[in-house]
Amino acid sequence: MSQPYEQYLQETLIDSDTLQARIRELAHEINTDYASSQNVLLVCILKGGVMFLTDLMRHITVPHGIDFMAISSYGDGVRESSGRVRIEMDLRQDIAGKHLLIVEDIIDSGHTMQYILSLLETRQPDSIRICTLLSKPSRRQIELDVDYVGFEIPDKFVFGYGLDLDEYFRNLPFIGVCKPDITVGEH
Repeated sequence: MSQPYEQYLQETLIDSDTLQARIRELAHEINTDYASSQNVLLVCILKGGVMFLTDLMRHITVPHGIDFMAISSYGDGVRESSGRVRIEMDLRQDIAGKHLLIVEDIIDSGHTMQYILSLLETRQPDSIRICTLLSKPSRRQIELDVDYVGFEIPDKFVFGYGLDLDEYFRNLPFIGVCKPDITVGEH
């Protein structure tokens, strides 16, 4: 029996086992880098970062807290970002004196991440690092130092494992490439 997502799936880019193995490796790097740190706060960028955060923090052994931000980036369509950014949900706690690790699903142009960094730096954390599951360097318009990268991927529209296709299929345990010029119809 076929799955509802299969009509949109061109190919599986990163399978579940490969994802989970790389997440364990990233957590090991984070554990090493933050071994002597206190006041570590993982800042998850919603909605796409939730699955990544959940699996990542299962393997992070240094004491840490979590908080969430929701950011909207507007462009010409669902698949394009113009760099115009708006905060839909801000952090619930004071971050002054904390070591922030931003947990993001994907960085492409860099506009949204630059906005987040600029905003959070004004709140006087001790440090800010970035951990992204996916990076599209070919689409980068803003130079960013990304501390932890799960996978560099080609310039293809991807969905699954937290990333949506018109708000659907975030629950998939893998990352797939969407067929070109297709959108999800009403269910």
